[in-house]
Amino acid sequence: MDKKEIKRYIFIAVLAVAVCVTVQNFSVISKLFAIALSAVKPFIIGCVIAYIFNILMNFFEKHYFPSSDTRFAAITRRPVCLVFSFALTAAIIVMILNIVIPEVAEAFGVLYDEIPPQFIKLRDLVIGKLQEYPDIQKSLSEIEFDWASIAEKATGILTTGLAGILSSAVGIIGGITVTVTNIVLGIIFAIYMLLRKDKLCADVKRGMNAYFSDDFNKRFRHIYHTANDTFRSFFVGQFIEAIILGTLCFLGMKVLRLPYAAMSGTLVGITALIPIVGAFIGAGISAFIILTVDPMQAVIFIIFLIILQQFEGNVIYPKVVGSSVGLPSLWVLAAVTVGGGLFGILGMLLGVPLAATIYKLSFEKLESKEKELGIKSRPENKSSGKKPPKKSKPASSKKSVRK
Repeated sequence: MDKKEIKRYIFIAVLAVAVCVTVQNFSVISKLFAIALSAVKPFIIGCVIAYIFNILMNFFEKHYFPSSDTRFAAITRRPVCLVFSFALTAAIIVMILNIVIPEVAEAFGVLYDEIPPQFIKLRDLVIGKLQEYPDIQKSLSEIEFDWASIAEKATGILTTGLAGILSSAVGIIGGITVTVTNIVLGIIFAIYMLLRKDKLCADVKRGMNAYFSDDFNKRFRHIYHTANDTFRSFFVGQFIEAIILGTLCFLGMKVLRLPYAAMSGTLVGITALIPIVGAFIGAGISAFIILTVDPMQAVIFIIFLIILQQFEGNVIYPKVVGSSVGLPSLWVLAAVTVGGGLFGILGMLLGVPLAATIYKLSFEKLESKEKELGIKSRPENKSSGKKPPKKSKPASSKKSVRK
């Protein structure tokens, strides 16, 4: 056996041993993996924040003294554009909170004012109905209660409930503290990564050139560029689609004279960042709040949003997001379902671009394999029912003859 075969067999043996050890000690390994994941969670959050803010920062860098080559512009371009990116994001968050929180508080205030009168009406109705049925009223009056036993049980329930509430409160406070700490550390990591992204990319490139072959580096760069283009197109398209949907919801509610138009448009736009199911989450919250004012207007809002969702799903989404990602609707639904089941809202957000990346790379591999085997692949325009484009006739190559 030559060295390549020996290395291959050693790799297979090590992999088999690793699989056996993992299966036998799965619980211990899963706990160690959870501890390691919680330790690197701020770094993962920082990478996600840095990637999203890098899209915005690149836009500012293109417009920050684009024709200037001075040293001042070169030195200040990166930090100034980074500050602009974070300042714009903070301004958007503050604006959204100023729109949503006051109207939500007003809606719950209306609900709080309406609940006591409704209870009073219900009590009067029950008393009136009992007067019409004296037998039921007599049976209720003959019921005897063991107040000592009831008080003892109520005290036990109250004590247990208070202990549970205290433990839950401690757990919630601890969870909020850990989450806030991870987000703050993630933002700090993201700032360092964005300020030194050129140096980091150069170091990664040097390491890969030193330790990996040219063929592997070429494949890795192709996968990276495909994934980067897909994720960038998805995030940009999703933000644009959310802004369009929220604006159309706001304008439609203004035309229909429905209450809480600004808050509902903002909620629908924010939740529309989650593919497929996001806008319905925002619609449910908005419909409940509108219900506190007028149930009929809540029904009108639901009908309007269903029509708007159909228009958005068939016209806006394919033009803004679908064409850029290049993933069929069936796989979009599968990616959202599987990603949401595994990782919640984050899985819904990242499932679509990840599935689109795998889809593109798989079809590239399939086309190259068909080309090697001499199989003619069926063109997409034939399968979709579109006529293939006409081939342009070659220009005539008649030579002019001098007389």
